[in-house]
Amino acid sequence: MFYTKTTAVFSFVHSFAFMRLKDLCLDDRPREKMLDKGPSALSNAELLAIMLRTGTGKMNVVDVARALLAEAEGRLNVISDMSVEKMCSVSGIGKSKAVTIAAAFELGRRCSMELVVKEKVSVSSPKIVFRMMLPLLRGLDHEECWVIFLNRANFVLGKERMSVGGMESTVVDVKAILRRSLERKATGVILVHNHPSGSAMPGQADIKQTGILKKALQTCEIHLIDHVVIAEDSWYSFADEQLVTER
Repeated sequence: MFYTKTTAVFSFVHSFAFMRLKDLCLDDRPREKMLDKGPSALSNAELLAIMLRTGTGKMNVVDVARALLAEAEGRLNVISDMSVEKMCSVSGIGKSKAVTIAAAFELGRRCSMELVVKEKVSVSSPKIVFRMMLPLLRGLDHEECWVIFLNRANFVLGKERMSVGGMESTVVDVKAILRRSLERKATGVILVHNHPSGSAMPGQADIKQTGILKKALQTCEIHLIDHVVIAEDSWYSFADEQLVTER
């Protein structure tokens, strides 16, 4: 008798959770909607729901996705920077679902990185640098110094993180940058670093280090094309402000 009642209760709960999503109209079922209309027709919550796969006894999977978005103030970039533990604080999201979401955002970052190189775009503006480097630097709570190595046509030969610093500064290792530029046979480089504070304006130390690097590179006929400082949603270009001279 105990087994029969327990089984009946479990079946009821399972059916209740399943029916909540099944009873939605076709346009509200994300998987079917994506197959019928394509991914661009889905909202952010619906795309997240596909990754989450299941809801809870009280919320269907779309509701869980909306709760996650609400925790992130409706911004996908905030979710992309969330830790697994933070995502797990949302009802209906466990470690497995949180890891799935984190993996999806990481794939998106890597895809955006590949596109610039694959399309062989000439790096002709700080906006291109911003788009290329933002996936790597956004959301960091510390500064990092990167270098983009270029050939004579300003095509990317590669990019490399040269140093990791604290919340307010990082080291520009002039000797290491010069050595790697020669090894990669670069004729131009772009220095990039981030400001976790949210302001892209350079400090006096940034300006001084840029001048030192420029002079060191010139001794080997390598040009410092630009130094781009990236904040959350903005950038500062030394070239735009004529603080470095393009070749």
